[in-house]
Amino acid sequence: MANPVGEDNWVAYVDQLRRDARDLEACVRVVEAFRRATLAEPGSLKVWMEYCEYFWSLYTDCEHANLPRWSPDEIQMGRETFTFDAALNLWQEGYEAVRYRLDDSHELWNRWISLELDLLRRTATEAGVRRITHLFKDRLTVPHATWDATSQMFSSFLSEYNRHGYETEMQRVTQDAKQAKRLYDLRDPWETKLAAARRAADPDAVRNVLSEYLEWEIRTLKSKQNARDAPVNFQICLGLFARALTGPLAADDSTWLDYAVFISTTHSELKAGRSAVPAALVPNMLDLLQRAVRHVPWSGPLWARYILIAEEAGLQFTDIETIKHAATDSAQLDRDGMAGVLDMYAAWCGYLKRSAMKASATEEEVDVAEVGLPAAIEDVQHWGKRKYGDQYQGDPDYRLEKILIQFLTEKKDDVEGAREVWEELSRVPLHANSYDFWLNWYLWEMMVFSAARSKSRSPVPLSQGLPVPTHATRVFTRALQVRTVDWPERLMEVYLRHCNDYEPAETLREAHDTIYKTRKGVAKRRAREAAQAVQAAQEAAAAETTDGAGAQAEDQPMTDADGVSSASPGSKRKREQTLDVEEDAAGHKRAKSEALPGDEPKRDRENTSVWLTDLPADITQTKIKQFLQGYGRIVNIDVKKGDDSAVALVELGSPDDARSALLRDGRYLGQNVVRVSAATDCTLFVTNYPPEADEQFLRGLFDKCGEIFGVRFPSLKYNTKRRFCYVTFRTRDAAAAATKLDGKSLESGKYRLVAKFSDPAARQQRHGAQAEERELHVVNLPRSMSEDDVRGIFSKAGRVVSVRLPRTMAGHSTGTAFIVMETREEAKEAIRTLGGFVFGQHPIKVELSRPPVAKTTATTRASRLSTMSPEPGPSGSSTSTPPPPAPADIAARTIAVLNVPDTMTDARLRTVLATAGVPVDEAVKFVLHPKHGGAVIEFATQAAAGKASLVVDGIEVDASTGLGDGSDGTGKRKLKIATVQELFKAKAEKRVDRIDKPSALGASSSASSGPGSGGSTSNNGVNPADASTPATSMQPPALSVRRPVVGKGGPKRLLGFVGARKDAGSGSGSGATGLTNGDVPAKNNADFRKLFLNSGSDGVGSSSSAAREVDGKEENNHGG
Repeated sequence: MANPVGEDNWVAYVDQLRRDARDLEACVRVVEAFRRATLAEPGSLKVWMEYCEYFWSLYTDCEHANLPRWSPDEIQMGRETFTFDAALNLWQEGYEAVRYRLDDSHELWNRWISLELDLLRRTATEAGVRRITHLFKDRLTVPHATWDATSQMFSSFLSEYNRHGYETEMQRVTQDAKQAKRLYDLRDPWETKLAAARRAADPDAVRNVLSEYLEWEIRTLKSKQNARDAPVNFQICLGLFARALTGPLAADDSTWLDYAVFISTTHSELKAGRSAVPAALVPNMLDLLQRAVRHVPWSGPLWARYILIAEEAGLQFTDIETIKHAATDSAQLDRDGMAGVLDMYAAWCGYLKRSAMKASATEEEVDVAEVGLPAAIEDVQHWGKRKYGDQYQGDPDYRLEKILIQFLTEKKDDVEGAREVWEELSRVPLHANSYDFWLNWYLWEMMVFSAARSKSRSPVPLSQGLPVPTHATRVFTRALQVRTVDWPERLMEVYLRHCNDYEPAETLREAHDTIYKTRKGVAKRRAREAAQAVQAAQEAAAAETTDGAGAQAEDQPMTDADGVSSASPGSKRKREQTLDVEEDAAGHKRAKSEALPGDEPKRDRENTSVWLTDLPADITQTKIKQFLQGYGRIVNIDVKKGDDSAVALVELGSPDDARSALLRDGRYLGQNVVRVSAATDCTLFVTNYPPEADEQFLRGLFDKCGEIFGVRFPSLKYNTKRRFCYVTFRTRDAAAAATKLDGKSLESGKYRLVAKFSDPAARQQRHGAQAEERELHVVNLPRSMSEDDVRGIFSKAGRVVSVRLPRTMAGHSTGTAFIVMETREEAKEAIRTLGGFVFGQHPIKVELSRPPVAKTTATTRASRLSTMSPEPGPSGSSTSTPPPPAPADIAARTIAVLNVPDTMTDARLRTVLATAGVPVDEAVKFVLHPKHGGAVIEFATQAAAGKASLVVDGIEVDASTGLGDGSDGTGKRKLKIATVQELFKAKAEKRVDRIDKPSALGASSSASSGPGSGGSTSNNGVNPADASTPATSMQPPALSVRRPVVGKGGPKRLLGFVGARKDAGSGSGSGATGLTNGDVPAKNNADFRKLFLNSGSDGVGSSSSAAREVDGKEENNHGG
């Protein structure tokens, strides 16, 4: 084991050398091996402890001549080699390497300082006292778990050696250590979680906590609020990475990649002058990646980074080639498939290409690339064939071939050679079936055609016609001959456009003929595929029905932990969450959300949306609609603007509309060339996160995966138990990276995250006993019956799978039972034969178990209410139960909170209120009312309610509507205090997240119009004074107009004008209310100023009471 990997292997390797060390030379080899171990594992506490202890033992043995096998000359040479100063310096070097390992660095420190104190006791000197005082002061300014013990050791040291300066030194060190204690206190919760996971002997929990701890540590370091602590936080972060990568996560490639990206980013920030971390503290990237690929040699991305960093550092070709050979010689590079092999070879070929194409490239570098690029492609092909046989078809993204094509085209000017590479790729079904491959080939041919035309400056004679890109046209004719290409419609559109732009009439006619015939074939193919899909769905449904008879799986509701819920006598039975059931035309039952064959989802955002990038920074929705006019019906537009450009996510009416919109790719909008791409596979369905998690938490959770465009939460108005959201990423790669977090443990394993691609067509299928109508609900059983008694009775109808008897807190039966039969037929037989049967004078009721009804409110009660005991009487005995509080008392200590977004759960609202200083812990009842846009909170005392009233008013919360308002979904709104009566008069917000139905906007204008609603609101329920108007309010609702009626008395009016209603108590011509349309006086600046100043009061201009007369009726004006 010349080059072990991992601290344990290094310690075992050196320990073997120690056992064989008989003389001075062998001991020196052991020391050299230890030095290599510290270079391979620089942050390993175990390696440093073994190294320092061994060196110290050599020093003491040589000093006392305690080496019987050594000759006197060797002992003398040992004294000169293993000196006292060298031993102490080694201890200090080891301490410096592990000092920021917060949980265990004290092990090495305590051993070192004990040796220093022993030496001081034998030879006490003033210089020795100053040295140890300095060591203690330095240690106490470093955050660590045993700070109090270290402080006590320093106190004892001062009491013995410096009594006169005791108070001064202790005050000074306490002042200097404030930062260290504060920084450790921030990390103490994480250290506690980590220690608990270790005590539980749960390796998975330890790894999960460490990963979350690292993510938090990096976020803390990047926070601008912690800029003053940046150097210390950086070293703490390095210490935590050392703990992870020498321990539980030593073989975790994602953690090594996180570490490499973290250090690489720090180097970039240092180079740009944006980092406060001293450059001397930042590890060398080459050393880091060398360690990384030794620990995880199967990681292609790490090998690729290693090659890239070596190129950036200016290493010679032979050195970089050595890295490449080390990767290919590794037997584990293809452990996870060919992805790692392709990543490494792509980095190697990229290096060869850049070396050959730079301006100062030598002929040798060009020759190396000319030979090396085809050789690399051949090596990968052989590798894939050796691993997968004939099933391997190459890289789906043909990265190596693209590099070779670029080299041949731009450096060698060998267009025919590059075209031959395209030809070879087109013979592979993997590429031939991809429309994207043919379009890339076409674009390359057009680039070659444009370059060739620009080189020829001489005009072309008219008799010869215009230059024609024949090779580009040939790409389409070949592509349309492939009957299995995935998107022929796109190819036909571009083919026709190309021929219109470049080809003569004859070729254009032939293109029309080809497209006509191809479309007919495609239509038949689509019909055949649809029929096959319907048939497959029907067969799957039939197979599910057949297999369901023997299935014993139960419904799996979304759980907060991995374990099975305990069935203690005092716990209530948790009902399985199943879907509602309805019958189709044939009388077959199915879940309401279960799609029948041929059904389509009502709204399919994931497959009907496109990205518009490189938009002008001042883009508007109107301009986007004009840009896509005629290419499909636009349902919604979500714009995110930057400093120089903007990005839009446009939802269209159908997948065909989305494919049509892609034809606008590369078109000009003003001075910008707009890129249009499909937004498929960019949205994730995320659930099973902590209940109090908000958008900021979710963005932090997926922060490393890529740019997040928006987070969309569902409304809770009709089901407050919803706890899921949709996270949209800017790219497919980012979304794919985020799916790797599926199953991630959160909060020490309490929650298991679910993160999957959103697919509206994949409806949730029913499963489990209740959904299969095998579970029975039995009522009015004798309370004395046990599970065995019930099982014996129902076994007469068939085989009983399970019996559950809900019990009270005292362990008594509630007289109900839930029984799972083996088949649906047996359950029906039990209902028929046992329904109404009398047991012990109890006629029982047997029926199918039904899913619980979704709750529209969420109620939380203080747990201490159930444990309150009656106050003792004068004699010390308990009095009778006190009377219930009067309604007036409850009302006095109850408040209502308005303007709560209907996407905010009760847990999130409680967290927001508690963070703002509301005494939530003194609340005895907390009820969320999403249908009324608020919550009711009952406190234990009137004082707590009064304090809450003062604090709640004006608290800002995230709306998180996801309406496509052009923001990132973090619009703010302010909470308001009101009475309970005002809350129930208020209406819930009506959120409209589409722009293709203006009538819906008008319906939403009445939201939150009740008392205490705070005036008018926009369509997402946010007060216009508090939040920006969303995109859906761009088109105003249609106003009611009063039209003239033939034969009706009174003055005639023009179409659309409304006459003012006369005041009942005034004359026909007196007062402002009696003015006709022609009598309205002109307003001056003073009138408008007065109207503006009164707009927040209860006067004429109040937004909460402004009204206009329409058709003789008052209509609230909410600006909808």
